[in-house]
Amino acid sequence: MNLAERISPMKLKSQALHFQIVKGNTKPSGYIRNSYREDGKVKHQTISRINGLSLDQLLNLKAAFDGKTIRMDDITLTDGREYGASNLLFELSKKIGLDKILYSRKEPWVANALALIIGRIVYQGSKLNLSRVPDISYLWEICGVEGEIDVNKNCYEAMDELIARQNSIQRKLAKKHLSEGCVILYDITSTYFEGDYEDSEFIKFGYNRDKKRGKRQITIGLICAKNGCPIGVEVFAGNTTDSTTVVDKIDEIKTKYGISNFVFVGDRGMLTQKNLEVTKDVPSITALTHAKIKELCTEKGVQLSLFDEDTQTEITLPEEPNVRYVLRKNPTRGKKDKRTRDSLIQITNDKLAEIAIPKKKTDVKTLAARAGKVFGKYKTEKYFSWNIEDLTIVYSVKDDVVANEEKFDGLYVLRSQVSPETMSTMEIVEAYKSLINVENAFRNMKTVQLEIRPVYHHKVKRIKAHAFICMLSYYLLWHMNQSLKPLYNESKKYYTQNHVIEIMKTLQKFNLIIGDVDSPATMVAKPTNIQNQIQKMVLE
Repeated sequence: MNLAERISPMKLKSQALHFQIVKGNTKPSGYIRNSYREDGKVKHQTISRINGLSLDQLLNLKAAFDGKTIRMDDITLTDGREYGASNLLFELSKKIGLDKILYSRKEPWVANALALIIGRIVYQGSKLNLSRVPDISYLWEICGVEGEIDVNKNCYEAMDELIARQNSIQRKLAKKHLSEGCVILYDITSTYFEGDYEDSEFIKFGYNRDKKRGKRQITIGLICAKNGCPIGVEVFAGNTTDSTTVVDKIDEIKTKYGISNFVFVGDRGMLTQKNLEVTKDVPSITALTHAKIKELCTEKGVQLSLFDEDTQTEITLPEEPNVRYVLRKNPTRGKKDKRTRDSLIQITNDKLAEIAIPKKKTDVKTLAARAGKVFGKYKTEKYFSWNIEDLTIVYSVKDDVVANEEKFDGLYVLRSQVSPETMSTMEIVEAYKSLINVENAFRNMKTVQLEIRPVYHHKVKRIKAHAFICMLSYYLLWHMNQSLKPLYNESKKYYTQNHVIEIMKTLQKFNLIIGDVDSPATMVAKPTNIQNQIQKMVLE
């Protein structure tokens, strides 16, 4: 590729070029320019700036220019590699101090770790694949890593250093983004594994949040500030349940992060009655399960008329004077609840019709087991009246039970121990809704941009390090997205974070060869308008 092809959008005033050296305060720079006459005056047009060469090398280039007339065909660009996305994220990491958060001193492993973190955003895949990225990208060089990249030295050893300092790094993040009286979000997800992990004490069968049956997994807990900025991540065995991690996590916030006064926000499955009793000194916000909402209405006398579509109703119960319940009815959620229930009832009805009259000789016990299997799978036995008569399953839908369940469709209740002086009713609602920020973090870490799986590691330490890298990558991505909110909003969803990364990846750095010069210079292509806009929004 020659220079004319790269700068074709530029309207050249003249095809004849000359070379000029400008000696700055630090390193000299070379400028490829042409001269032209306009209105009787001689003017100059800058074609390209060349950095990174010594003065002697620049003088050699100037001599080549002075010795003959250099035309566009004498200048070629070779070895174009990705530069824009990697450099943008590296400069952002310095701007937000991520390198200092990783470690206060400048050491080789820190440069390697930054390459792993940035590489997770720009190039997903295995660490081995990332070690081969120099063929197509300046990522490692931008991060300050020189020479050939070795997966063991540059990747695995850096991962070991990183995970060894996880507690220290997360304390720094907490100090930067959390403060006394803040809202802290906590949620859990899982990610499944492929391959042979039968002997693993860590990768286990458990409740799979991705609905992947028959897959071993790990469980991941994530702490975020209210605005969604990730603070800490922990990897648990795959059979860990949500509620069993809460008490230790609250203790971690107090002891490791040094935050004594905060509001803890967790989803329905976390803040169980037992956990609420153990952590009663910590104000919390959660939502009641469907069963608990029914219990509140049927056993504690809360009237259904208090649930309104247009406003939140706050109540307290005589037996729980320090607990605030916020009631609301969501008609959209109500329609969804009804559709789900009707669908499950219909599926159950169809399955029962298939087994009601046995095609082969059987007995009552076998028929009952078949019906029980259907009810167990769809959790619908309470909606059916059934019996076995003359070796036939006789069943019908309990319309009264269905009608009673419909009364609770679309109802939700928030439970909070936060005092009215600390938070209003609406602030409680907004704090709980902010859990969607943790969901966004998980979605980015698992599918959208960072692709935490497939996990190419077997050692527990490396698996934990991999998850930690994904969290730190999201930390960097979160800051980028905060800066680019105006772009996302103005473009009516045309630009997304994925699109932005792909746009920046097209900005390449080249070797510049002029004539027969043996030592080529390097130059970065001129950014497009949108690339320039992204750089200014993120870095300025």
